[in-house]
Amino acid sequence: MENSRRTVQSYDAHAREYNAIVAEHPLQPEIADSMRRMMEFVPAGGSVLEIGSGPGRDADFVESLGGQVRRTDAAQAFLDLQAQRGKKGELLDVVTDALGGPYDAVLAMCVLIHVDRAQVPGVLRKVFDALVPGGVFLVSMRVGEGEKTGEYHTVCWDKDRFAAELVAAGLHPCWEMERVGRNDEAWVYFLARRLRP
Repeated sequence: MENSRRTVQSYDAHAREYNAIVAEHPLQPEIADSMRRMMEFVPAGGSVLEIGSGPGRDADFVESLGGQVRRTDAAQAFLDLQAQRGKKGELLDVVTDALGGPYDAVLAMCVLIHVDRAQVPGVLRKVFDALVPGGVFLVSMRVGEGEKTGEYHTVCWDKDRFAAELVAAGLHPCWEMERVGRNDEAWVYFLARRLRP
């Protein structure tokens, strides 16, 4: 939990700087497409839990597509930034807190990269439990091996290994995309579905 605490503290301390950096870059078409794909499984006005909303740009986009987003983050500074523009969010630590639900979709972009590898299976089971049957989970992960420690603890995953973790939790990938982000970092996006009984 020490790695997680340090990461949250870093985001709290640098939320405004992070927001400024994100604001300089328009939402990438591939990322927008991934959220559109997620929303194909969500009924009009359906519920979406966003884990790690940050400044709220992805939640804004999902709401523009008709979703009702529960915005959450482990860093209070991000929630404060959103509150300044009239958006309500809640503190939520994906490792230690209950996720509530059921939701039609769960969204976790660039979030589970900060969760220790040994804790990911438990988090994925919580996502499964939080979804309605047929609900979907959109997640992005850094591709690679090992971990980067420091201000922002980051865990990289082999794509196939992470896909196997999804399946083991009952979340069956129905779409994936690989892309190269800033600083030539490789990412994989999975849309996984909780199958109906």
